[in-house]
Amino acid sequence: MIIPGEDKKKLLEEARNSIASIFTGKKLPKLNYDKAHLFNSRKGAFVTLTKKGMLRGCIGYIISSKPLIETVRDAAVQAAIHDPRFPPLDESEMGKIEIEISILSEPFPMNSYDEITLGEHGLILEEMGRRALLLPQVPIEHKMNKEEYLSALCEKAGIYRDYWREKILNIQLFTAMVFSEKESESGNGKN
Repeated sequence: MIIPGEDKKKLLEEARNSIASIFTGKKLPKLNYDKAHLFNSRKGAFVTLTKKGMLRGCIGYIISSKPLIETVRDAAVQAAIHDPRFPPLDESEMGKIEIEISILSEPFPMNSYDEITLGEHGLILEEMGRRALLLPQVPIEHKMNKEEYLSALCEKAGIYRDYWREKILNIQLFTAMVFSEKESESGNGKN
C-alpha cells in the first residue's frame, strides 16, 4: 500500500488536532471524502506518541468499523489520555510530542516462526485467553532479533518470555504503512 504524501500529512494533522481538542474543547469538523478515498477505508491504525525519542503513548485498532480518518482521530486521543502505562498527556507537552501513525493490513495466520520477517511483520498473539500486539517497527527500533521479538510479545501478553519456545503460538501477522511528523517534515517515510 502506498499512501500519497499529502494524505500522510492530513492524517498526522488530524491526529494532532484531535489531541489538541482535548485541551481546547473544540469539536473537530466532520470530514467527507469520496467513497473510494483512503480516508473512508476501514483499516486498522495505531497512533504512537513519543517525547524526546521515548514512548509516551500508543493505542490503536487492529480492525476498525469506522472510516480510517475517524480511527486515527480516536486512536490519537486514546494514546494521549488512556494508555494505562502513562499518565494522561498534559497540555504543556503538546509541543514536545511527535506523532507516528501505523496503518495496518488485514491480519493473516502464521504457521511457522520462520514466516516472521523483522521490520515487515507485526505480531498479534492470542493465547491462554490473553492478547498482545507488537507493531512491525518495534524489533527494528529496539534492535531485537526474532527470538527477542517473540519473547517481548509473550511478556506483553503476561505470559512468561520463553513460552513461544514450547510450541507454535496462535499468532497472526500483519504489515503496516508507518509514517511520522518527523519523516513528513524531512520528506521521507516508510512504505
